[in-house]
Amino acid sequence: MIKIEQQPFDEMKAHAEETYPNECVGAMIGTIDGDQKTVDFALRLENSAEGSQRAYYQLEPKHLMLADKAAREQGKTLIGIYHSHPDCDAYFSETDLKNSSPWYSFVVLSIQKGKYDHANSWLPDADQTKADKEPLELP
Repeated sequence: MIKIEQQPFDEMKAHAEETYPNECVGAMIGTIDGDQKTVDFALRLENSAEGSQRAYYQLEPKHLMLADKAAREQGKTLIGIYHSHPDCDAYFSETDLKNSSPWYSFVVLSIQKGKYDHANSWLPDADQTKADKEPLELP
C-alpha cells in the first residue's frame, strides 16, 4: 500500500496541471515500513522526451540518480515515480510498463481538461509484462 501525504500530493497535482497538455514526471520520496509506503516529498523531474510530450515522458537516468541522492540526503527512500496522463484515464500503458522498474511504485494522475481528476498506483512485475494496481491512500 502507498499513502501520499497532503503536501506532496498537492505538489504532484499542481505539477501535472501546470504541464498540461503534456505529461509531467516526478519522484516520490518517503519511508517504507514493511508493506506500507508513505510519500512525504514530491520532486519534480524533467520530461526529456523529444517531440510531443503529450503522450509520453522520458526520464533520464541522471535525473533518477539525482532523485535517489536527494532521498538519501533526507534519510528517506525513493519510493517511485509519478507522471500524468492528459485527457485520459490513470492506467498503466504499454509504454509505461516497458519503461518501468519492479522496485518502484508508479502513480499515474489523470488530468482532464487541465484539472486533476483521479489517480492510481501500479506495481510492475519483474519481467515488465504486467502491472498490478496498488492500494493508494490519498488525502
